[in-house]
Amino acid sequence: MTLQNSSDAKINVIRQPQQLPCSYIDAKGREVQITENMIQQACRELEQRLVRPAKQG
Repeated sequence: MTLQNSSDAKINVIRQPQQLPCSYIDAKGREVQITENMIQQACRELEQRLVRPAKQG
């Protein structure tokens, strides 16, 4: 798989139970747990910003 066609690929995902909660400290000093939905949203945003390499040839 390459970056050029990665968004077209279908990948089966096997979910593992979360071992340890992950969190971050927000601007107000509160601890916020990182959820799977937050990670998926970040991945979607990154994929939209992906700059595809120019075709060679």
